Amino acid sequence: MRLTTQGAISDEALRKAEAYIEQEEGAANRLSGRAGLIVTTIAVVSTLFHLYAAYAIVPTQELRYVHVGFVLVLGFLLFPLATRFRNAIRWWDVLAAAACVGILGYALLGGEAFTDRAAVPDRLDVILGVVFIVLLLEATRRTTGWIMPVVAILFIVYALIGPELPPPWTHRGYTFTRLVGHLFITLEGIFGVAVDVSSSLIIMFTIYGAFLQHSGAGKFFIDFSLAVMGGKPNSAGRTVVLSSFLLGGPSGSGVATTVTIGAVAYPMMARAGFERNAAGGLLAAGGLGAILSPPVLGAAAFLIAEFLKISYLDVIWMAIIPTVLYYLSLLFMVELDAKKFGARTVPYDTSLTIPQMLWRYGFHFVSLIAVIGFMVAGFSPMLSVFWSTLLAFGLSFLRPETALWPRKLVKALADGTIGVLNAATTCASAGIIVGVVTLTGLGLKFSSIVLAYAGNSLLLTALYTALIVWIVGLAVPVTASYIICAVIAAPALIKLGVPDFAAHMFIFYYAVLSEVSPPTALSPFAAAAITGGNPYRTTLQAWKYTLPAFLVPFVFILDPMGVGLLMTVPKGGTWIDVVLIAMKTAVGLGALAVAAQGFGMRRIAGAERATWALAGLLLVFPSLLEPATEWALGIDVPQPAWLGLALVALLLFVQIRTRAQVHA
Repeated sequence: MRLTTQGAISDEALRKAEAYIEQEEGAANRLSGRAGLIVTTIAVVSTLFHLYAAYAIVPTQELRYVHVGFVLVLGFLLFPLATRFRNAIRWWDVLAAAACVGILGYALLGGEAFTDRAAVPDRLDVILGVVFIVLLLEATRRTTGWIMPVVAILFIVYALIGPELPPPWTHRGYTFTRLVGHLFITLEGIFGVAVDVSSSLIIMFTIYGAFLQHSGAGKFFIDFSLAVMGGKPNSAGRTVVLSSFLLGGPSGSGVATTVTIGAVAYPMMARAGFERNAAGGLLAAGGLGAILSPPVLGAAAFLIAEFLKISYLDVIWMAIIPTVLYYLSLLFMVELDAKKFGARTVPYDTSLTIPQMLWRYGFHFVSLIAVIGFMVAGFSPMLSVFWSTLLAFGLSFLRPETALWPRKLVKALADGTIGVLNAATTCASAGIIVGVVTLTGLGLKFSSIVLAYAGNSLLLTALYTALIVWIVGLAVPVTASYIICAVIAAPALIKLGVPDFAAHMFIFYYAVLSEVSPPTALSPFAAAAITGGNPYRTTLQAWKYTLPAFLVPFVFILDPMGVGLLMTVPKGGTWIDVVLIAMKTAVGLGALAVAAQGFGMRRIAGAERATWALAGLLLVFPSLLEPATEWALGIDVPQPAWLGLALVALLLFVQIRTRAQVHA
């Protein structure tokens, strides 16, 4: 796992890094011959069906059933029962896939008579419902691992044993028949909100991402970033940040973005002088931005729109300033890295100038902009991405090397559905959790418990909620973490007066943080495989890069002007307040970056470093320090941000003066 003599990443390192992608997206079979043709055909038909559903009108129930049917069939055919059965389809895989089709066919043919029996299902309904739930959990285990199915089973047990539980967890309890009917037949369980989003928005964006990938957009984004940022001592780190934003936006996958960029950028980072663990941490942090960056934002962002009953364009709008602040924080860290490591200028390919590159391949940007443009014009998110996908397909023919001729087109169509399998099975299994929560009222119970422990303090409730989301995120993927915490933790924040959109965005950001947190820290582990660094030291470096930015969500809910970061004018405020809160937070992130790196215009340590951290927290997280400041000074400090700005100005003056003395 060292750089080869040519400066490229070794094959062994790339194989190890790709193994982490498989951990996130499942270890799929590599099929060829007749088996490969059959699976590819099913995947292509699935993608064509979803493209048709985006343009035409397909009834809600039929769309969800057919979507889950395609997902489960491909899940059983592409993901083996165990590793030793890889790269071949076994008879039990075919049997499981056929059973899923048969059960969903029974549900579709049953029509309204079937759905009307939800409260009192007959014996056959219950039997088929139980078999289907077992098959769904097995498909989820194959694609995402054991944890999500185990969590779903625990929620099922909770629904069944409610009367035996101690207060405040107790509830009336539900019979097995009633529970199966609720989860399997209604649109409030397995086929609920999460599957609705998966069958519409999530799969449409994975199809769009597959078209971009196979038309060569990913390579162009990285080459463009190198051209824009090259030729400077800190160009290596800047290239990672810019390419992460460009490639991650349409990707939505943190691990895949980390590996794709790392394979190209790490040799350059190593030659520039980056320490391998720091390089891996930056690659992981950049990849994490893929889940935070418009227009895709990761699967959980689509669920925010559905839970809040707002348009996806509103979610993108709310994400703009936090995304800018996240990458701005990374740029602060990169600039300080360049000084700390004494980064050197690295030569890069200059065969094409930036204007030449944009003239030849700049069309890749057009469809990305079009996604937003169509939504602004009034198109639904599904139609917006549908037309953007067709636009990406048409534009690919502007260059012969990017054209999606039939062979590449078939691959793009197949990958469009295959890419959604992990998120789709997670959404379907999460439907079990959501169904139990709505049936038992667990969300309200849980929020009451949190509020009781927090003494109705908004600060403590926010801290407890962040901790809960983080802990849940250690065990399950980001999408599942958001769904679980949105239904059990968000009500507590909303009860204390936090706007619902701010509460959900807060939970979303802390669910994303799990991507760089052991034991599910797949992005840092994949980065370490590429750089040859220590996985846990790389994870700590990733934390260092990301934690300043992850204090920002507390501004959403604790600062009276904080909703300004979500592009919402604060109550009694104006757009000037939105600008001011964004600028104040940006300065605070810069101060925290200096404290985290222990380096500004020169190396810092001890009290000076602690003062930089204090200044940053006063700007980014004033609600945490305001009570302590008032207690220490014995006076009311209504606007601690001004104290933070004063400290930053003083510290900058000291840095400039002492650096001048050193050079003198």
